[in-house]
Amino acid sequence: MAGEKFTKYERARILGARALQIAMNAPLLIKIKDEDLEKINYDALKIAEIELDSDVLPISIKKPFPERKEEELKRVKERKMSDEEKEELELKEEENIIKDAEIMELASPEDEREDELDFEEKLEEQE
Repeated sequence: MAGEKFTKYERARILGARALQIAMNAPLLIKIKDEDLEKINYDALKIAEIELDSDVLPISIKKPFPERKEEELKRVKERKMSDEEKEELELKEEENIIKDAEIMELASPEDEREDELDFEEKLEEQE
């Protein structure tokens, strides 16, 4: 493990796991003087960091590499359309948009005023 360079994510995962073990009274893997422990306030995370930096943690990281495939890239076939076909397709899309827009009409100020009046009537009925 000596000399291995961990990513910040791997380092965080290792330190977190080891700090949890230390916090649950696991034995320390390195001798640390009591006065040094008092300086770091018996912080499990700092103890784990000291252990990691001194290369005594028996933790390894498996870094799988993606499988290498060799295959020829195929060109995507585009369907050739005449101008008439394109215009026809655009007209169909516009019709669909108009149909959808009919379902989702914009609210007119009159509609909003009607809704307010209905709400006020319901409030009066409840009182």
